[in-house]
Amino acid sequence: MDQNKADVAAKRVAVVTGGASGIGLAVGRHLAEQGHPVALLDRQGDEARIAAEKLQADGASAIGLDVDVTDRSAIDAALDTVRSELGPVSIMVTSAGIELSAPFTRITADEWDKIISVNLTGTFHSIQAAVPDMVECGWGRIITISSSSAQSGAPDRAHYVASKGGVIALTKALSYEFAPQGITVNTIPPSIIDTPMARNGAAAGNIDLDMLAGMTPVRRNGTPDDVAAACAFLCSDDAGFITGQIIGVNGGWYL
Repeated sequence: MDQNKADVAAKRVAVVTGGASGIGLAVGRHLAEQGHPVALLDRQGDEARIAAEKLQADGASAIGLDVDVTDRSAIDAALDTVRSELGPVSIMVTSAGIELSAPFTRITADEWDKIISVNLTGTFHSIQAAVPDMVECGWGRIITISSSSAQSGAPDRAHYVASKGGVIALTKALSYEFAPQGITVNTIPPSIIDTPMARNGAAAGNIDLDMLAGMTPVRRNGTPDDVAAACAFLCSDDAGFITGQIIGVNGGWYL
C-alpha cells in the first residue's frame, strides 16, 4: 500500500458500541492505535468519555458518547455527533450486549424482550444507522460480536443464545446485501472472555472462570485483546475478500 492509501485507511472513522469496557474498549483501543478516529458508544456514558480521554492522551482522535442501543433516536443523534466531530462512519463494531441466565421455563417475557432488544435489535439499529455513510463512499467494515454459545447451545441461556444466533444470521444476510457496494460484514463469536460481564457472572455463581480456563483447549480464558486483534484485521483493507464469515475467537472451544 502506498503512503497516500495508507493515510486514507488510517483516517477511517470507527464506531464501537459497548465501547466503555471489555471487548468494546479493547477494539476501540486497537483501532485507535492503527490511526482510526474512534467513537465509543455506551450506556455508561461517563465511562465511555473517560475511556475516550485516555485514548486522546495517547494521541488518538476519540470521543465517548452516552448511548443506549435500544433507543434508535439516541443512536441516530450519536452518529450525527460522530459525523460532525470525526467524519462519516466507515467502520461499525457492535459489541454492546447483555447476558442473563435462567432455566427456559423461568424466563419471563420481559427478560426475553430485554435481551433481544439489546443484543439483536440494538445491533440492527446500530448498523442501519451507520451503513448509509459506507454506501455513499463505497467502502465499509461491519463487525458484529456474537457468541460461540449460539453455535453450540448453552443451558439456562436460551434467550441469550437466541439473540446471538440472530446476530449471526443478520450478519450473513447483510454480507450478501452489501458486498457489491464494497462493504464487508463478518461476526466474531467469542467463547469465555475475561471481561467485567464475565466476572459479574462469576460473582453471581453463574460461571466458574477457573474451571472454564482448564476446559479450554489452549488452557486459558480469552482476553478482550484476543477478540480486538481479530476485529482490527477484519476492519482492514487486507480483509477485503472476507465477508459473511464466522471468525471464531474461542481457544478451541468450538471447531
